[in-house]
Amino acid sequence: MTLPELSSEWKTGLSLAWSLYIAVLSIWIVMQKRAPVSTMSWILSLALLPFAGFVVYYFLGPQRLKKQRLKRLRSRAGERAGDDLVLLREAARRAPEALRQVAALGTAACGLPVSSATSVQLLSGGANTFDGIFEAVRGARDHIHLEYYIFEPDQIGTALRDLLVQKAREGVVVRLLVDALGSQRLGRRFLAPLADAGAQVAFFHDTRIGRRLRPVTNYRTHRKIVVCDGVIGFTGGVNITDEEDLRTRKDAYHDVHLRIEGSAVRWLQTTFLEDWAYTTGEQLGDKNRALPHWLPQPLPDAEAGDIPVQIITSGPDTMLEPIHRMHVAAINASCQRAWLTTPYFVPGEPALMALTSAALRGVDVRLLVPRRSDSLIVSAAARSYYDELIAAGVKVWEYKARMLHSKTLVVDDNCAMAGTANFDNRSFRLNFEVMAVVYGPALAGPLAAQFETDLRSAAAVHAHRPQRFLMRLADATARLFSPLL
Repeated sequence: MTLPELSSEWKTGLSLAWSLYIAVLSIWIVMQKRAPVSTMSWILSLALLPFAGFVVYYFLGPQRLKKQRLKRLRSRAGERAGDDLVLLREAARRAPEALRQVAALGTAACGLPVSSATSVQLLSGGANTFDGIFEAVRGARDHIHLEYYIFEPDQIGTALRDLLVQKAREGVVVRLLVDALGSQRLGRRFLAPLADAGAQVAFFHDTRIGRRLRPVTNYRTHRKIVVCDGVIGFTGGVNITDEEDLRTRKDAYHDVHLRIEGSAVRWLQTTFLEDWAYTTGEQLGDKNRALPHWLPQPLPDAEAGDIPVQIITSGPDTMLEPIHRMHVAAINASCQRAWLTTPYFVPGEPALMALTSAALRGVDVRLLVPRRSDSLIVSAAARSYYDELIAAGVKVWEYKARMLHSKTLVVDDNCAMAGTANFDNRSFRLNFEVMAVVYGPALAGPLAAQFETDLRSAAAVHAHRPQRFLMRLADATARLFSPLL
């Protein structure tokens, strides 16, 4: 056999192998039944990585996850919401029909009803957030539950750990759930004092090979939840890291958080407990088991208030994308304004259509994003949407001072949202997220004031701004990967 003949046979074999690889990979991806654009993006991207693409998709590609809803736990929480019903009936009479439908959508999509709060406080910046959390933790007498994507063993992380150790030694039950990827710097030495004091620590979705048949590297808990004694709760965008604290770093992220008191906290509590049960395997009340003896303490009778609040959760364990739907529905329901702040802006077609349609019908639609985020490709992809947004009448600003990390939406004077979800596919579809929707002016007013304050450190983006060709090409190319970001 001559060398040219051997070379030809090798070429034929490689061509057949590559064709078989594409066919198998395509069938695998298509059977996931994801959005057509996302499906085609994965196929085309991985076709350029012969064989290695299989490994990439195995570790990073979409998966179906099953995460049990603890029906008995939710029922227990719902039974204690009787006082909310009177308040909510009154609030429903005053609310516009479109807003009532938004609330109904949230309940149907994630299973959590509208509840109430006696107080909802907007905390601007990491320093105010940490001060509020530390104060609530110091005052806890029964239990402290924390769930975080990033918990760093730095100055603020060490201070919080030491406070949790102190509370655990006082007899307070402490449970800390952190994401295994986002908090990978937490080592045994750092966590040892917590264990010695009797606190419980768990890592969400361990990324090490061998822990699961198929790793879940791509599915993280991006939630930030603190619950003290079941009556005070916190959620928002602030992680436990010095990067969010201006007292430690002059370039700290600009972010906001919420402090909530009242019966709405029980749904933050329920969200934490379901995540805890999923991570640890601890049974908290399925159909075959009684509720553990300690659950009456984590679900106490919290006071009903006059502020309607709905906790919305989403994650890859549901195809309904509750937080995505709530954003789109609220923007579609807007009459006067829809002001959106997000560090990562990579909208899908429904979200982009909602923003541009609202602007076209005369709503004051504003978008505030960082001039430069901590992801170059996401920043580039976001810029690729500016022209069509501006053409439809959306006003776009870029925050210049620091890295903007807030995730908020203000609709008219009667609806405001704040939480952990970015305005992108990863938050809407891949990560486990949580958001608080506050109906009425209690949060809409302060959040609108915060938005206008932030605009003082931002620059408006104009339609005919100068842009070099290479930057426009880079932005357009990054946009091709939007379904994967």
